[in-house]
Amino acid sequence: MAKPDYLYEPHEAFGEGLTTRRPWNTTALAGVERLNGRVAMLGFAAAVVGEWITGHGPAGQVLDLLRWYLS
Repeated sequence: MAKPDYLYEPHEAFGEGLTTRRPWNTTALAGVERLNGRVAMLGFAAAVVGEWITGHGPAGQVLDLLRWYLS
């Protein structure tokens, strides 16, 4: 079997990444977490606006969509 051209990172224990001296790019990690938070805020705002327009909560909107699709 040929030797692969890539190397896997060694396994680490759960929660070890940011609490040890291992050099993580914490700036990029902070940016990703900020983006995730902003997208979650957009999703919540969309759910609130959808509820305001339709009068149904998120689960009711999904059920209405399924009823429409299956009819």
